[in-house]
Amino acid sequence: MEKKVISNTITIRPKKSILKIDWREFWQTKELFYYLTWRDIKVRYKQTVLGILWIVIRPLFSMVIFTIVFGNFSKIPSDNIPYPIFVFIGLLFWNFFSQTLSSASNSLISDSNIIKKIYFPRIMSPISSTFSFMVDLIPTFVILAGLLIYYKVPPTFEMFLLLPLLLILILLTSLGLGFFLAPINARFRDIRHILPHMIQLGMYLTPVIYPTSLFGGSMKQIRIFNPVAEAIEVSRSVFFHTRPFDLNTFLLSFTFALFLFITGFLYFRSKEDNLVDIL
Repeated sequence: MEKKVISNTITIRPKKSILKIDWREFWQTKELFYYLTWRDIKVRYKQTVLGILWIVIRPLFSMVIFTIVFGNFSKIPSDNIPYPIFVFIGLLFWNFFSQTLSSASNSLISDSNIIKKIYFPRIMSPISSTFSFMVDLIPTFVILAGLLIYYKVPPTFEMFLLLPLLLILILLTSLGLGFFLAPINARFRDIRHILPHMIQLGMYLTPVIYPTSLFGGSMKQIRIFNPVAEAIEVSRSVFFHTRPFDLNTFLLSFTFALFLFITGFLYFRSKEDNLVDIL
């Protein structure tokens, strides 16, 4: 949006170009960004008996169930990695992706009351909703560290270097898709009902509970267009040295995620002037 000050009146006009970004707006509304992020964290665990402990309980419970069903009964291979930590790594990245994507897609509807009353850069809504899940990663990584110690996996420099990059890779992907889906979801509320089923299907198309080695070399091309699969595969290979790190595939996957983010951002910017009327 473009602002024009006439004496004591601020006139907000539609932007002339989606490429023109007023970065001062983002800086001036940084406190609102903090409020939206912190509000999402508090609301998520409000009026629950266990509260923030659910951050720990959910991934541990899923790990136990998947280990029993797929590791013990179905005997799904895990590239000689202990199945509990094999599936926990997959769940860590997949849950982060699915939660941030779902939250970003529903962010405009969740923030509709604020959007209708005051002006702020609308792009802050999906971004703040995804950043609230960064807090959930802290105890999850503590559990991962405990599992690595239990299975006597020594820490390496590659771990500390690649883990932040893998999280950025997933964040770019979920935000890029969220930028596309949020305006569509605001107009067509069917998206919020369809999305959970698509996310559930996506989990089985991503090597969360099975290794990519089951599909041979064909999975490499899929990983380029599924950055979550690439993040999971790279993390397992870095922790357990199951295969050499493929820099070319990682860079192509990261480029695709960056492309999703930029195109999603531009699409959201092209729709944000009419969001109040839609909501």
